[in-house]
Amino acid sequence: MAAVDLASLAQDGGRILLIVLDGLGGVASAARGTELEEADTPNLDRLAAEGLTGMLEPVGPGITPGSGPGHLALFGYDPTAYELGRGVLSAAGLGVRLEPGDVAARGNLCRVAADGTVVDRRAGRIDDVRAREVVDRLQREVRLDGVRASFHHERGHRVLVVLRGPGLDPRVSDTDPQRTGSPPLPPRPLNPAAAATAAAVAELSEQARTILAGRADANGLLLRGWSGPVDLPPFRARTGMRAAAIAVYPMYRGLATLAGFEVLGPPADLDAAVALLDDARGHDFVFWHYKDADAAGEDGDAEAKVAAIERLDARLPVILERAAADVIAVTGDHATPASLAAHSWHPVPLLVHAARAGRDEVERFGERWCRSGALGLRPSLTLLPQLMAAAGRLRKYGA
Repeated sequence: MAAVDLASLAQDGGRILLIVLDGLGGVASAARGTELEEADTPNLDRLAAEGLTGMLEPVGPGITPGSGPGHLALFGYDPTAYELGRGVLSAAGLGVRLEPGDVAARGNLCRVAADGTVVDRRAGRIDDVRAREVVDRLQREVRLDGVRASFHHERGHRVLVVLRGPGLDPRVSDTDPQRTGSPPLPPRPLNPAAAATAAAVAELSEQARTILAGRADANGLLLRGWSGPVDLPPFRARTGMRAAAIAVYPMYRGLATLAGFEVLGPPADLDAAVALLDDARGHDFVFWHYKDADAAGEDGDAEAKVAAIERLDARLPVILERAAADVIAVTGDHATPASLAAHSWHPVPLLVHAARAGRDEVERFGERWCRSGALGLRPSLTLLPQLMAAAGRLRKYGA
């Protein structure tokens, strides 16, 4: 069944606030609940008790999504139709313009043992000051034949790498093994046209290892998500809504930029992100992103993820006051269970609070309760029209 064109039904209505707790979803065990279930969240629980709840599948059953697909679906874009590599998202978030023919990747500064295996994919979550020193050195010293490489510090251990030159092709495999105890992977061309690009990536990686060999904190570079410039249909043209984005991390600002949101800030931390909601009141749709739960989940630290969720809950009354939204949705882009220390395929809890939406019998916000909510289990792609309807922003379809 073809999707209904939202633009043809769009009309003026209330304001929507979408709060995305990155990596919110978790997995319960016989010994303990998910991180959200174990967190003390009186404010989220109140919203759940007054509204509707359910579970979202970001891409599809059994599919583990990256952050790009997870957010695209929440914004109403089919994540199987628009594939965005991490490189292009990071570039957009940092304001680095990609020219036609450029290819870009997200890099992780990492720590490699003497035997060549990765012992820390995030270099101990190196601080910004030391990370910039590493990135600046790579920028000065890496030299490739016929290809210009540029390095841009993103945040913490994260780095944007851009290659510019003739005949480049982004169809190159990642060098990040996504686990410790294994060496970085050799870059492989995923299409014959990308053979020269893969060779340039291999040379870049080897030079980075040589240049950083003497460092104890970050002595390697892992690359993933090679991509080139991409155009998304503008969010406003698709929905009729003026959208704003507030996010600490550049990648999420980049995704919003590509969708045509006005990106506010950048905020340096949680409190600054809350304060920026004052500047978003002229917008119809506000995307507000919170990263800490995902970072803790990726570190395999359940207690830190619980604490991150509780920090957000404590700030929720101020967030809601400043946002002054008619429709509030709280969910995640994907699950990041601390027990797996990685993204996973598990569904993500959802709550929707609005006068028009109604309420169900769920009284707490967490996986075991949301599974019985009135919204049921649904694709993340279906959330946006639900929010627009609750805001009175969709006319009747048909006669």
